[in-house]
Amino acid sequence: MNVRSRTVRGLVTAGVLALAITTMVGCTSKAGNSAAADKGTGDMSTVKVALVPGGSHPYFQPWKDWGQKAVTDFKLGGTTFNETAEWDQAKQNEVLNSLAAQGYNAFGIFGVSPTDINTTFEKLKSQGFAVGSIASCPAGDVDKADFCLSTDTELAAYKAAKAAIEAMGGKGTLVHLTGNNVDANTQRRIKGVEKAVAETNGAVTLLPAVTDIDKDLSTAQKAVADLLAAKGPQIGGFVSTAYNPAVASASLVKQSGLPIKVVAIDDDKVILDGIKDGSVSATVAQNPGGQAYVGSWVLAELQSGACKVKDPGVTVDSGSFIVTKANVDSYDDERQAEAKKIKDKFQNELLSCK
Repeated sequence: MNVRSRTVRGLVTAGVLALAITTMVGCTSKAGNSAAADKGTGDMSTVKVALVPGGSHPYFQPWKDWGQKAVTDFKLGGTTFNETAEWDQAKQNEVLNSLAAQGYNAFGIFGVSPTDINTTFEKLKSQGFAVGSIASCPAGDVDKADFCLSTDTELAAYKAAKAAIEAMGGKGTLVHLTGNNVDANTQRRIKGVEKAVAETNGAVTLLPAVTDIDKDLSTAQKAVADLLAAKGPQIGGFVSTAYNPAVASASLVKQSGLPIKVVAIDDDKVILDGIKDGSVSATVAQNPGGQAYVGSWVLAELQSGACKVKDPGVTVDSGSFIVTKANVDSYDDERQAEAKKIKDKFQNELLSCK
């Protein structure tokens, strides 16, 4: 995901997701904490998980509740959520050092710098801490964390662009609105959109991607307003792969009255309301709650000594889900099912446990 904002996201499905994942907790197999307790090889109560985004952003808000739910369900020693790094890698490193000094010994991290975060992962690992790269994998092909649990951002962007092209009737001019240009996720999303457009064999024209507009909502609103003023009648569709541009395009296109199709990302209330009234064609929901919940469980299994990752640095897709008017009231069922599949995949395929 691409993130840079200080607004607060409304999570409309937390209660329903809580109920569903509670059901799956009771099914812990050999890789679960019940097996660890039976074997006496791991004590989950000794594990304190720190969930650390690179800064404040609406996307991460579900991490707080789902980290706490993991503590309750898996009997962990504690959790914290710290978003004070201000999108500065050096400051994030200071936050991590401080948390380690406070007794946190397992870390789920969204790194600020995708090119430098491996150094941070290596340092934490050298101190004996379990480390997960959550919601974003490092740039390149090497991940020094134990695992990466993140949206397959290229695939999610491809799905979004395909939905936008379909809404446009398979032809016209498409604009891609996205986040920080140097973020590895942004580059993956650009590739996903370009792939979908290439499949139209020239029927859809893709304008240059509009990047670096996810800092906050006002930045995104200005960028979208400027586009509508300059090229509104020429634009057939917006596909947004970052949170704030998605909210901005959903509201401003509706206000403009232009027949532009909008496909967004995530499930802000503005976007969901737009899907219900027809002003937004679709959105791609991600799985931040599942990332924090399942990620905390994996980190606890590793730090307790109950399990190891068979293939260190393995990447797992946390899922992306197309939401339209047809499933806007029920899409969370699919997300719940995916969260259970992810946990099962770790239990049955990716972890080696005592």
